[in-house]
Formats: sequence, C-alpha cells, structure tokens
Amino acid sequence: MKNTIIDVSQLELNDKVVAIKRVTKTVKGGRNMRFTALVVVGDGNGHVGAGLGKAVEIPEAIRKGKEDAMKHIITVALDENSSITHDFIGKYGSASVLLKRAAAGTGIIAGGPARNVCELAGIKNIRTKCLGSNNKQNVVLATIEGLRQLKTPEEVARSRGKSVEEILG
Repeated sequence: MKNTIIDVSQLELNDKVVAIKRVTKTVKGGRNMRFTALVVVGDGNGHVGAGLGKAVEIPEAIRKGKEDAMKHIITVALDENSSITHDFIGKYGSASVLLKRAAAGTGIIAGGPARNVCELAGIKNIRTKCLGSNNKQNVVLATIEGLRQLKTPEEVARSRGKSVEEILG
C-alpha cells in the first residue's frame, strides 16, 4: 500500500488553500513582491497531498501550489469508522502533530491547518494537537508525514509474522 505510485488522473481531487503569504525581496530598485500559496489537495477517500506555489500573482501561485500538491499525494490507512488505525506523532521541522484515533461520532477535532488535511484525506473521526511550532506550512507537512507513516493491522501482522487477531488482541 505504501510507496506506490498513485495515478492522479483517476482521482477526483478537491483543493483548499491553507495560507497565502506576501513575500518581498529587496533589490537595487526597491522591493519585489511575490506571493506564496500553501495548497492541500485530496479526494476524501484516503488520498491527500500538500504543495507550495510561488508567483507574482495570487491565482498563479495557487495553481502552482495545486500542481505541486498533486505530485506529492500519499495514501492514508483508515479503519472501519473513518478514523486512523493507531495513534501517532507526525514531525516536520520543529512542528509535531499528535494524531489520535477517535470513536465514531467524534468528528474532526483539529486546528486549521491539520483540519484541512484531515478533511481532504477523508478522515471523519480524529483528535489532533499541534505540539511545538504552529507554523502553518510545517503543521500541514507534519500532519501529512504522520498520516503517511500510519500502518494497517495487516501490514503490522505481515511484518511481525503473526496473524491480525494476535496483533489486535
């Protein structure tokens, strides 16, 4: 399931702009203004990705961010009640995001950047907490890194040479 190439053309992707920043570069004649857009894409069915686009105009930056996100789509392991299979802490830079599985009916309890990732991944029940840095870009990437490293009970059983019943207890 992991490290497989996903055919993006067959997925119906939705996108959300998480953050738009104006960045400047001081040059001899003054300041050059540009825009950076952090975009998350997902199909709501276990596939999600994030990308960063930079351009002179906002719509162009968003388009580039969406293209970049499509190149970095991952598959998320979900359980029977649309939650994650086990608790995990995703880390990226100085940002850490605690991902906790939740019972059916809990909903998505998450801050803005992590919420966008969870919604577009198709997770319906989860609790998250940002630890360390709350920089939007790093929180999004930490959440995706945590979701990428989740394993299904089948994968764990196969790697340990046991049955799924022995793993789940």
